[in-house]
Amino acid sequence: MQILVLNSGSSSIKFQLFTMPEAKVICSGLVERIGLDNAKINYKTASQDIEKIEAIPTHKEGLQLIASYLLDTTTGVIQSATEIEVVGHRVVHGGSTFAATVEINKEVKEKIDKLAALAPLHNPANLQGILVSEEIFSEARQVAVFDTAFHQTMPVEAYKYAIANSFLEDNNIRAYGFHGTSHKYVSEKAIEFLGKQKTKIITIHLGNGCSMTAVKDGRSIEHSLGFAPMNGLIMGTRCGDIDPAVIFYMVKSLGYSLDEVNSLLQKESGMLGLTGFSDLRDIESEAEKGNKDCQSALAMNAYRIKKFIGSYAAIMNGLDAIVFTAGIGENSDTMRTLVCKDLEFMGIELDSHKNSIRTKEMRSIEIPSSKVKILVIPTNEELEIAKQSYELLA
Repeated sequence: MQILVLNSGSSSIKFQLFTMPEAKVICSGLVERIGLDNAKINYKTASQDIEKIEAIPTHKEGLQLIASYLLDTTTGVIQSATEIEVVGHRVVHGGSTFAATVEINKEVKEKIDKLAALAPLHNPANLQGILVSEEIFSEARQVAVFDTAFHQTMPVEAYKYAIANSFLEDNNIRAYGFHGTSHKYVSEKAIEFLGKQKTKIITIHLGNGCSMTAVKDGRSIEHSLGFAPMNGLIMGTRCGDIDPAVIFYMVKSLGYSLDEVNSLLQKESGMLGLTGFSDLRDIESEAEKGNKDCQSALAMNAYRIKKFIGSYAAIMNGLDAIVFTAGIGENSDTMRTLVCKDLEFMGIELDSHKNSIRTKEMRSIEIPSSKVKILVIPTNEELEIAKQSYELLA
């Protein structure tokens, strides 16, 4: 079975074409910096590695570009769109409606659309991916894998807000958690590395969107994102945790509308608001040149992550490993250094040489005496989506 996986993020689209159940990768790639003039597509097959910079205004253009590479007479790996039997889609927010992987139909699309208000940077892009792939791969079965599913094991103490019970019972207002496909994949790899099932692991997913999960014995028990993918850590354009009183003040005293505040906190805050840049590579480069705003933003980002490490170790009553993953977590030795600094009291001791080595392989980067393992595990949400899609339909 040939399964194309589309993972649409807030500013990127990862894609892989698999032969299942062998999990053989036929091609893979990444469209990143969508919406910028210097957007980039990377496309890889067994014999090709193509990289091109061009303007990609929206996710729709990005998806159409991916399809053109797959079908091209020179670069393509399929001769006809009918060769794709299944398209598996990452969908960020399933609300209380979707707790498992589902085959997509009209009703599913309508519900994903209705949930867009809870994940405005993601669900619309996810739905766009579904609609475009239905046009291009019209004979393929479409499957949705939800980010929120892995976190359904969180206890009530973690997911319930301290507001009237009726808001949960009648309106399903609760913490759902996100990036679940990534946290599930890397936590399973970490458990395999540790060689035991009884484990206490913190997975740290750092990309344009960021989140952390406390994973005890393979189950998500606490997570940094909540009702929507906006709170918690400082992200590319999202503010993360903020006192709700600030929102009321902006509306009542500063004259902002609620829509303006929502747009500000979702699209104009985070690292972008602090520095003028949303891409960490640009921020690190500017920080090295002496840019004080960029230096401060990096320190703030690491500070927030360390707060969550401490709290998650407390609720698990210990810690076996921390895992860095996703674009920033896997590639930024600077951010890993800042996060692990001054955590020796917790048994977290980084090896600076191991940390500086660039590789796409899973690795351990702590010093031998460190009581806590520090792991860098490349996430593979696409493989996880392919597996779940295959298991649903095979």
